[in-house]
Amino acid sequence: MSPEEIKKLEKNVKKTKRLASEQAMELHDLIEDSLPAAYKDLMGIAEATFEACKAWDEANQALMAAQSETA
Repeated sequence: MSPEEIKKLEKNVKKTKRLASEQAMELHDLIEDSLPAAYKDLMGIAEATFEACKAWDEANQALMAAQSETA
């Protein structure tokens, strides 16, 4: 894999990590500030947080696999 392709994967890991962190903050804010009254929002935000973290994990695994190929 070329250095440019590795950089593209690294950039994707950073982007997905940022999105996962933003989603986790939204979940945190819901828990801290709005529960139990906003319990109806919990499943949607939790699912979005799970998907964002899963996207980061997949991107990170792709990067690690690419880095091990080039090592």
